[in-house]
Amino acid sequence: MPQTLLITGPGGAGRTTVAAATALAAVRGGRRVSLLSAEDPLRGAPAPEGLRLARIDSGAEFRTELAALQDRGAAFIGMLGGRPLGAEEITELPGAEQFSLLRALRRAASAPDTDLVVVDMPPLHQALTTLALPAQLRRYLARLLPAERQAARALRPVLAQLAGVPQPAQWLYEAAARWDEELAAVQAVVEARTTAVRLVAEPGPAADAALRTGMLGLALHELRVHDLVANRLVPRDSADRWVAGIAAAQRSFLDDWEPVVPVVAAAHLGRDPWAPDDLAPLASADGMAPAPVPAPAPGDGAGWSVEDRLAEDGILVWAVPLPRARKDELDLVRRGDELLLAVGPYRRIVPLPSALRRCTVSGAALDDGVLRVRFTPDPQLWPRAR
Repeated sequence: MPQTLLITGPGGAGRTTVAAATALAAVRGGRRVSLLSAEDPLRGAPAPEGLRLARIDSGAEFRTELAALQDRGAAFIGMLGGRPLGAEEITELPGAEQFSLLRALRRAASAPDTDLVVVDMPPLHQALTTLALPAQLRRYLARLLPAERQAARALRPVLAQLAGVPQPAQWLYEAAARWDEELAAVQAVVEARTTAVRLVAEPGPAADAALRTGMLGLALHELRVHDLVANRLVPRDSADRWVAGIAAAQRSFLDDWEPVVPVVAAAHLGRDPWAPDDLAPLASADGMAPAPVPAPAPGDGAGWSVEDRLAEDGILVWAVPLPRARKDELDLVRRGDELLLAVGPYRRIVPLPSALRRCTVSGAALDDGVLRVRFTPDPQLWPRAR
């Protein structure tokens, strides 16, 4: 799987421009790059050798997918007395952009002769909800249409007569299985160790607040942050007092960001970067070409870590990194073998590791950007030493 870099950040920070500059910088470094965007990130300029530009057309993809769904369920629609929609009647619905982007990401990540996939994502909050969709929808499908019920499809006519209600048609289970397969492929790309997020922000109070919340959401969904492009930085050594004041304000926010995430500085061009030539100085900025993903170190496991403190304190501790989190925005609920964790506007339901399922939650504490949930072994479920 090639390296994937997801470009996002607060709205109006120059995400599309930075995505194009990132792709161009990587191409200049000899890498074969695929750039995904719903816009024209190269501003009409031809793509250089080594760069493949893919436009995301959510409207066309939505019409194609809905037409195929109608064809597969034609018999069921006719049984209900419905009439299929004509191609000219189909208009894009809200949310189609998200599914179109995820499908394009899956295709790009599986394309041959590609070293790097750069994705021009929507603003940070919308990007987070999009990236969380595959895992969430797979969980819904597993609950609403469990795969094991397909084994009893031979009994459905009998069950229908006994219950007096029609049972779900076979095509619905087949569609669910197909959707789950596609979602699993996208989820594999999103959760791969070769996938990371490049944030883009113009230093300021609004961007700082959006980044703090957004980075909590990224940490909650275990999405790795590659770096942060501090965009539109004004010269620090300007003789103009007004410019110097802006530079000092920007520097104060950079001082807060640099201990949390690697920062790439992108200078202000003095104008909006709209012409194709405006991408050249941004692409040549230090650090704009993303570093390849390093080989995993021994013991470098993915996901949150479980600390074994049974010998010392008789507990297991699940450590969840949540940088810059505050206690008043956290919520934690144990429900069966799952843990519901909410951080600000973001929620995630995760299955407990097998060892923690045999424990009860005995407390939690937030310390230095890490939430530590304490689990005490349940004597009725925990294996006893002979």
